Amino acid sequence: MSPDRGAPAPDPRRDAWRETVRAKALASAPERRERFETSSGIEIADVYTPADVASLDEARDLGLPGEFPFTRGVQPTMYRSRLWTMRQYAGFA
Repeated sequence: MSPDRGAPAPDPRRDAWRETVRAKALASAPERRERFETSSGIEIADVYTPADVASLDEARDLGLPGEFPFTRGVQPTMYRSRLWTMRQYAGFA
């Protein structure tokens, strides 16, 4: 995403994809709503590419599994050693 977390960064591949592959799919099955967003109200784009994360610092913003900021999961081995578990969602994201 762009640094302001608004619209996705420009990407010619994404534009071509929208005009061909996505357009063909939407012709037969339109999207259910005009805007999709997270429970925190952040808009979700139709697709993301490496251009959207080019400004991110991988170590600071993504990290590794089991390490802060936990964007790749709280388990270092993910679910290779433990079964997937359901957790109750509480609070604000």
